[in-house]
Amino acid sequence: MNLGPGALAIVAASGAAVWIGCGGGCSATQARAVGCSKDTDCKDPRVCEHSVCVEPRAPTAIPAGPAGSDAGAGGERTASAAISGPPPFAMFGGDARHTGRRGGPATRTPPKELWSTAVGGVVAGSPTIAPDGTVLVTAHDGGLTAVGPDGAARWRLAMGDRSWSTPAIASDGTIYVGSDDDHLYAVTSAGKLKWKLRLGACDPKGFGPESSRCDVDGGPTIGPDGTIYVGGDGLHAVWPDGTLRWKLATPEHVASTPAIGADGTIYAGCQDDALYAVAPDGKKRWEVRTGGDLDAAPAIASDGTIYIGSDDHALWAVSPAGAVLWKAVTGAEIRGGAAIGADGTIYVGSLDGALYAIAPTGQIRWRVAAADKIVATPGVASNGTILIGAEDEHLYAIAPDGTLLWLLAIAGDVDTTPAIAHDGTLYVAGDDAHLHAFR
Repeated sequence: MNLGPGALAIVAASGAAVWIGCGGGCSATQARAVGCSKDTDCKDPRVCEHSVCVEPRAPTAIPAGPAGSDAGAGGERTASAAISGPPPFAMFGGDARHTGRRGGPATRTPPKELWSTAVGGVVAGSPTIAPDGTVLVTAHDGGLTAVGPDGAARWRLAMGDRSWSTPAIASDGTIYVGSDDDHLYAVTSAGKLKWKLRLGACDPKGFGPESSRCDVDGGPTIGPDGTIYVGGDGLHAVWPDGTLRWKLATPEHVASTPAIGADGTIYAGCQDDALYAVAPDGKKRWEVRTGGDLDAAPAIASDGTIYIGSDDHALWAVSPAGAVLWKAVTGAEIRGGAAIGADGTIYVGSLDGALYAIAPTGQIRWRVAAADKIVATPGVASNGTILIGAEDEHLYAIAPDGTLLWLLAIAGDVDTTPAIAHDGTLYVAGDDAHLHAFR
């Protein structure tokens, strides 16, 4: 059978496949050679951009911003007493367990584009919707941009380097984001800098793994008491006033967005191949080693099981006590987080270009194959529809039984998870440096 470059397959657990052509709407990027997918795939000091190893750009200086304080200027600070902050409102994965639940339904037919707004650079962190409906998005030009539901840009805050961060938002509107300038930022709902905290002691002017290990690109995640958890050269817990609460140092970079269990345990993956479980006071409870880097975010089921993807091509299921329950093998590395459906089904993408649906017992129920790698984390709409972006420049909507409902062409790779408002408006961003609204 002659399959065009835009073919998409739905493959059941039995192995039978049904191919669907997307014709002239598919992108020519599907024919490109497989390159890098992260900086460590490249020979030092080169870095990975748009799946190609390139010479690094010099990081920009931190611009003078709105009035605020650099909480890291005097080194790490420890609070003498608990400092409570506003509870979480929105963050990566929809909640602190990273279940992937979205705030509204997805249409069963292709939605129409309402507007598109430029945000200054490639978007690798997912859009987040604030309590007042404003959409927050970071970009590789170092900007955090706030866009209203009408598509008008409301404000922009410049950080010192590119950002991979999905904004985390507290119920009072405070926004937390990380940057490759090694800082965690706290920003008001009006776009004013509250504080920024430097995490780690890497050379900000250097390149390669030793410098990038301090990049604040994993998270942040807000705990129920307002504590902000984020990766870097370890796992960091930060009080809402910008004071370092504690740090668990790790041998390698933590790009994984931390997840928080019902008992307060914090889970995060590390590029030393380990999943770490850390108590709320910063003491390590256990670690589980896999066969590759753990860049993906953990997702936690209602029974406490932790699911995390690894560069060893597998999704791992680990009990809250640190016992490996099972692992499901895919065809390539898993760099995005998993999402969990209402019935417990786990959805996860792989660099083999497929979205997998996996039973809580580890059996693969079905997979849907796109035309290029999937780095994105799936999102589950309130009506059960699964949304996933791919590096074939499309966003896919898939029913819980594996049926393809629709796909949207986007002018760039989609490595992010769409946000959905309560009215069903869908916000998507990616490599085309735009935030799109569909309904």
